[in-house]
Amino acid sequence: MIFSELYSAYYNTVASILKAAVDHPLQKNELRRIIREHAFGESVLKIEPALSEERWQLIRADGTTPLKHAPSMPLTLLQKRWLKAISSDPRMALFGDAVPDFPDVEPLFTPEDVLVFDKYSDGDPYEDETYQRNFRVILSAIRERYPLSIKTENRRGGTVRLVLLPEYLEYSEKDDKFRLIGSGRRRGGTVNLARITSCEPYTEPYEFHLNKKTPQRSKTVEFELIDERNALERVLLHFAHFEKQAERLTEDRYRVTVTYDKDDETELLIRLLSFGPMLKVTAPQSFVELVKKRLLQQKSCEQ
Repeated sequence: MIFSELYSAYYNTVASILKAAVDHPLQKNELRRIIREHAFGESVLKIEPALSEERWQLIRADGTTPLKHAPSMPLTLLQKRWLKAISSDPRMALFGDAVPDFPDVEPLFTPEDVLVFDKYSDGDPYEDETYQRNFRVILSAIRERYPLSIKTENRRGGTVRLVLLPEYLEYSEKDDKFRLIGSGRRRGGTVNLARITSCEPYTEPYEFHLNKKTPQRSKTVEFELIDERNALERVLLHFAHFEKQAERLTEDRYRVTVTYDKDDETELLIRLLSFGPMLKVTAPQSFVELVKKRLLQQKSCEQ
């Protein structure tokens, strides 16, 4: 765990305590306040006695510290190599926060080291300046809750104008594309970011149709799984970014329910079929029919 709040919380908490102690003697109430702000609820029971009883010889009994300078938390070589590696991902530029270059450090891995299966090659143009700008405007609108005036290009090359109140961004790993989910239209609003040609804050009065009037986009599929060759572990990992529930039926058989967006149905179908005879879709019947149709298509290609 290179950057984990769980593993670094104690270090950051003690560093904050020492910074305060360098400036002035600490009282117990201030010590406890710093611990509550930077660590976990039960951390007072661990950190305070360790410092007060001088088992950690960092704070004296009078609340002062033997340190003359406030502690710093420099990045380790491993952390620098990790940052260097992820900075090569073109999606990093979407968020506008530049990662330090660290010219004297080799990346922990490169994009050529990662081999992804079953992923389309026509992903979004993350390095395009217009795409980056639109992404940041949408992200700001989601955070600050204001509507957007959007121009998109439809499949026939025409321009479509719409006003949406952005709710969240959705990423498809299979398609390597972002989608904007928003309210404001009677039939709901889902827009592929790559099709957006213009995106600006909307300042005129507008009557929004919020979630209660938006059709339900989420769907569920239920399947039974035989846990052979770590099939259960592979399924849970494969569908890690989907909402799901797993129920044990017998020693080696499980029932799994996955919730997904209807736009991801084809992607989900392909993933389920990749598990072969170890997985059987049981509900709903409409998804079972999709499985049968797909298998018949595959069989006809073999003949």
